[in-house]
Amino acid sequence: MNATTATHSPMEALYQERLRRYVTALRNEKPDRVPVRPFAAEMTAVHCGYTCQQVTHDYRLAFEAIIRCCKDYDWDATVANMVYVWTGLTQALGLRYYGIPGIEVPPDTGFQYREPDAEHAYMRADEYDALIADPTAFLYEVWLPRVSSEIVAPGQPNTYRSMLALVKGAMAMLNYFHDFGPQVRRMREECGTVSAIAGILKAPMDILADKLRGYLGLAEDLVERPQKVRQACETLMPHLFHVALTTSDPAGLVPIGFWMHRGCVPFVSTEDFERIYWPTLKPIITELWRHGRQTLFYAEGNWDAHLDRFAELPERSIVYHVDRGDIRLAHQKLHSKFALSGGVPNFVLAYRSPAEVREVVRTLIHDVGRDGGYILDACAIMQNEIRPENVRAMTEAAREFGVYSGAPTSLEVHPPAKDAHRPEPAPELSGPWHVPPGVARPWEWQAPESAPITGDPELVRRIWNEIEGFAHAFIWQILLSF
Repeated sequence: MNATTATHSPMEALYQERLRRYVTALRNEKPDRVPVRPFAAEMTAVHCGYTCQQVTHDYRLAFEAIIRCCKDYDWDATVANMVYVWTGLTQALGLRYYGIPGIEVPPDTGFQYREPDAEHAYMRADEYDALIADPTAFLYEVWLPRVSSEIVAPGQPNTYRSMLALVKGAMAMLNYFHDFGPQVRRMREECGTVSAIAGILKAPMDILADKLRGYLGLAEDLVERPQKVRQACETLMPHLFHVALTTSDPAGLVPIGFWMHRGCVPFVSTEDFERIYWPTLKPIITELWRHGRQTLFYAEGNWDAHLDRFAELPERSIVYHVDRGDIRLAHQKLHSKFALSGGVPNFVLAYRSPAEVREVVRTLIHDVGRDGGYILDACAIMQNEIRPENVRAMTEAAREFGVYSGAPTSLEVHPPAKDAHRPEPAPELSGPWHVPPGVARPWEWQAPESAPITGDPELVRRIWNEIEGFAHAFIWQILLSF
């Protein structure tokens, strides 16, 4: 949307003001003041008097908690639901790797990821070739039956519960994602608050460590079979790019959320980062930028050892969020090209006084936000240990100390231009593939089994592949988001 669009209400005017502020900072420019964009998860439950179980198991309550926090705090942008894993869906599918609040973990504890030991990893060490041959088929035939207590593997007797789980899981996902549209509209129309991100991305090697081999399995594979790890990451690349692009903001205004987990030193060596992690991630980021999509590097943990590599990316192609790293070092190495976010330690928001929070914010803005291109946020996702009075102090301090003198007050908001320096697709993502990303079984596989087409064959092919796209989206979203 264009920020010069005529406004029809005070709330829409407030939304446009906040959108200008946020997008200007994302583009590493200087808005009228520092935008505040908390990634608020179970903290919203504390504010509203809900338990973690309530906002995790009923996403409608999580949505309502966000709306109430948007109204009660002066936030420029936030995530439509940062309690992102809806455990109603994970329970419908029988996913083994989540501890659900109020069931496997106490009701006032956030959902927990339960990683299997190396001997019970959801992908075996000798299964790389199957993953490489057809990753979507592997996820359906091998991975999903292992991670689900309900779904049976091919060759085993089918069951009523197995069929129910697939139908329930697919319909639950459809319902959940469909309801994000009204939630984003409510944030805009009722609160004047911008939805901070759109879309999801993870690095190929993080996928192996998170959901397939587990961290210990990956660590073994990097020593025993590094070439297979590299080939698997290369095979995952186009699928992860496809999911990121197709779930991104069509207007190209807000960034794609990229959750960075186990690819940094000391989880992996510098050598493994250089030979596998970075070569199979960098082309995805540059290709997204070629399509006019910015990526939010949510650098969970400490990624300081890799700042020089991130500086290789095209200017403004990313926003770099600092968790355990040194935000002043990140400012020194990256701020000439990219905006930064984060920097308020979660332990300060949880255990220190509002006065101490104010001082942290004042110092941060002076040190890393004085030239613009900075978005105030906690270092990490704000869970239920965060004190609401400290969130309020953080926001108020940003309003007091984060005003830019002489900064423009009226800017037009446009999506970033497509990268003119990369007119051709990245070769790593341009195929040809045995199975193209975005479909499970392409029409070319089905056509020999089809009755003769007497009408328009292109219409049949197009609709077939659109429906196949739903099957592709379902399994890859389970892998990435749930």
